Amino acid sequence: MTRFNTPLPQQQGSLFLTDGGMETTLVFQQGVDLPCFAAFDLLKDEAGEAILKDYYDRYARLAKQYGVGLLLESPTWRANPDWSRRIGYSDEELQALTRKSIVLLQKLAGEYTGAGTQVVISACVGPRYDGYQPERIMTTEEAEAYHLPQVRVYAETGADLVSAITMTNVEESVGIVRAARTCDVPVAISFTVETDGR
Repeated sequence: MTRFNTPLPQQQGSLFLTDGGMETTLVFQQGVDLPCFAAFDLLKDEAGEAILKDYYDRYARLAKQYGVGLLLESPTWRANPDWSRRIGYSDEELQALTRKSIVLLQKLAGEYTGAGTQVVISACVGPRYDGYQPERIMTTEEAEAYHLPQVRVYAETGADLVSAITMTNVEESVGIVRAARTCDVPVAISFTVETDGR
């Protein structure tokens, strides 16, 4: 169950800050080892959670400094079965960590909201295949079935919306939208755009 009625706060004319590329920042600027760029792997222990909290804290401080809202994006861009199996997680472990990602953001939202910042929790969905060169294109029906378990966990855990990013094709994106509609959770889609604008 989401905390907000539609429309969401960021749709009502207020400015909201979100992060600037979690995996890129952690790997290339902080030297964090993320297998397959999977930031959700950090949720497996307290040291990893501390890295994530430090990452989010920087954006919360900026939001408070400039008096804007904060959209917290979950570290789950790679949290789908294909990617998680590559790094050794079972489907049950993946679901537990997916749920844990939203619980962590809910805890942080309580801290940041108490500091005077309005917070929206966005549950991140990434593409099944590579975000720049997909191995194949699923049908819309395949994509809906594939992403539905992840979206369902987000809805049950209380994310405010689902954000699908670096999407490479319409079929998978429509499948995610349909999964979100099934779970009655708002959804936003963002496509990978090449340097030629396509």
